[in-house]
Amino acid sequence: MRDMSNPILNESRFNKLREGTAGDAGWGVGSGQPANTWAPPINDGPVSPHHPGVMTVGGTASASMVLFALLLVSAAVGWIAVAEPQPGVLSFPPMAFVGAIIGFIAVMVTVFKPMTSHILGPVYAVGQGLFVGALSKMFDATYSGIVVQAVGTTLAVFGVMLFLYRTRILRVTDKFRRIVIGATLGVMVFYLASFVFSMFGANVSFLSSSSGMGILFSLFVAGLAAFNLALDFDFIERGEAMGLPRRMEWFAALGLLVTLVWLYLEVLRLLAKLRDR
Repeated sequence: MRDMSNPILNESRFNKLREGTAGDAGWGVGSGQPANTWAPPINDGPVSPHHPGVMTVGGTASASMVLFALLLVSAAVGWIAVAEPQPGVLSFPPMAFVGAIIGFIAVMVTVFKPMTSHILGPVYAVGQGLFVGALSKMFDATYSGIVVQAVGTTLAVFGVMLFLYRTRILRVTDKFRRIVIGATLGVMVFYLASFVFSMFGANVSFLSSSSGMGILFSLFVAGLAAFNLALDFDFIERGEAMGLPRRMEWFAALGLLVTLVWLYLEVLRLLAKLRDR
């Protein structure tokens, strides 16, 4: 992140812009005064502050709210789309699977092309929203009221992590960053491997079981998702300090939304396991 300095909006370029054309002859010639004659400076009145197109915390917050609103609307559509062909039997809508795939592709593309996040961020929010809404309806049909609990828990964790980060009780150091990123990659590889194994009939039992091991694993993954929120906050704050391009606001907002969706799904799974005990 420290090496991601913007080659256009860097400090030396800003200094050149401040200097303007002070070294050009045009500012001293053609004014009707001899070259050696002093002339009083020209006062054009108050100068308005100039805000270059760089990333800000406020802009990232606005982009996050837009993506979150799209996710909520799409989730409502996914919730309604869950069919009930027979009383008490729910059918997961195919468009929710398609939405999940589209959302995954959108995130993968933005990883390599962050400047497309202002387009692919909304695509992810809509696609993933369909999946999250449909899945939430399936969980709520089995565990009444679990969705409200999961949403409340997710928002509470978000608020606590933001408070810990803003008060610097939790500091994002290089060591902290390496540990969280390494653990996150490890969980992703584990989930992928378990998915491949399940295609051949070999299931990792504690992933979905309500055993003590299963609950501890869900607690660990939910906690890991919460710590990823701290990394997101750190990225936003340092992005503003470094003067990254304004479109990186959408990239940061997308990363924050991905983390929140992951945290919500893990909390939903954890609550379901606790209900089964």
